Amino acid sequence: MPGLTQPLTSVAVGTTATVAEIKLPPASRPRLMEMGLLVGTPVELIRFAPLGDPVEIRVRGYNLTLRKHEAEQILVQVPGAGQG
Repeated sequence: MPGLTQPLTSVAVGTTATVAEIKLPPASRPRLMEMGLLVGTPVELIRFAPLGDPVEIRVRGYNLTLRKHEAEQILVQVPGAGQG
């Protein structure tokens, strides 16, 4: 049974999670797919900019910067989280 999903922006810095769902509009998805951000891909939250936007993540061995509103629409599962 899948674990609980949460927005990418809600995981702790340094946490590795797996992309469970991308809720961005269809027009925005191809750009993310080209950069390797797909459902099932592990991502690590690296840091937030000083004012919280943008958000830096590591995906497929490189760092990627997303706007905070985009990162909030990427739902992830953290291994071991939400299990009793």
